[in-house]
Amino acid sequence: MKIAVCIKQVPTREWQPRLAEDKKWIQEQDVSYEMNEPDAYALEEALRLKEKHDCEVVVCSAGPTRVSQVIREGLARGADRGIHVESDDLKTADTFVVANALADSIRTERFDLVLTGLQSEDQGFGQTGVVLAELLGMTHATIIMEVQVSGGQVRVKRELENGWFQWVSLPTPALLTIQSGINQLRYATLKGIMASKKKELRK
Repeated sequence: MKIAVCIKQVPTREWQPRLAEDKKWIQEQDVSYEMNEPDAYALEEALRLKEKHDCEVVVCSAGPTRVSQVIREGLARGADRGIHVESDDLKTADTFVVANALADSIRTERFDLVLTGLQSEDQGFGQTGVVLAELLGMTHATIIMEVQVSGGQVRVKRELENGWFQWVSLPTPALLTIQSGINQLRYATLKGIMASKKKELRK
């Protein structure tokens, strides 16, 4: 089984945004960045599936050169290889443009599962995963709290309103948007950091 995990690099939560002089974007000179937390939960779920089913996990991200840092972090946590869609234009792109960039780069890989976080912490649209599923022609489910894989099927637990949950079965290939809190995050070890330097990162 092959699993793609789409991750995004976002400004740290402690950083206070300030508008650039042209009023079109933020000042980026003093910004510090980190992995989008909902995407970290998606990565953790993929790594747990890898431990159960001997999967290949590929982290994918779109953005400027600095995004390779968050991909390397994903590799250090246990992903097998990375894909970086590199373009400065993508740092200010909308959901549809980013989803198209990711779709074009991973379509030929024929992944069985594509996981994303439910939403990003900077813009919070919650749409990139859904649009990506449509572009890839995959079945999809959102707000996932549990994932079970068996044969060519995936069974997922969706979070609904007022404490209700829904179990849904989907054929693979499928795309799932993962809810924060689905699992307990692991962090990169020194061994993982050293190993990540030798892993493939395709641009």
